[in-house]
Formats: sequence, structure tokens, C-alpha cells
Amino acid sequence: MYTEDESRRGKKESMEIAPRITVDEKIRFGRPVIKGTRVPVDLILGKLAGGMTYDEVMAEYDLAREDILAALKYAAKALAEEKIRALG
Repeated sequence: MYTEDESRRGKKESMEIAPRITVDEKIRFGRPVIKGTRVPVDLILGKLAGGMTYDEVMAEYDLAREDILAALKYAAKALAEEKIRALG
């Protein structure tokens, strides 16, 4: 039988990976979400790319404008750090 401390080992808590963006293996399979919600960053990006306005996304998912801006900033940073090599 495990002690309380031993049972907690290996369990990851929610972690803020960027302002207003968190990951938690128990929420959306560890995908980045808006802090305090279950709304994935990629969902927000997809809705905006599909033509929804900030106001529509905010109303649909009960988000603040700052949440949408945080998702965009996180995505921009992730793409800036991505390394792509041409093959040929």
C-alpha cells in the first residue's frame, strides 16, 4: 500500500505554460487550454480561421478578449520556435 506522498508522485498538476494557457493531463488529454476552462487553444484558432469574430468566439465559449489574444500569442510563439527543413 502507498503512503499519501507516494501516491501523489508521478501525478502532474495543471501547469501554466504561457499567460492564461495551461496544460493538465486530466483536461483535454493534456492539450493546451485557456486557464480555468476546457477550451483548447487549437479550437479557438480554428474558429477564428473559419471566420468567427472575436465577439462570436467570446460569446460561444464564455471567454474574455484577453483569452483569445493569449491563444494567438501562444500559437505565434509555438510557430516561431518550430524548425522546418526543406527536403530535396
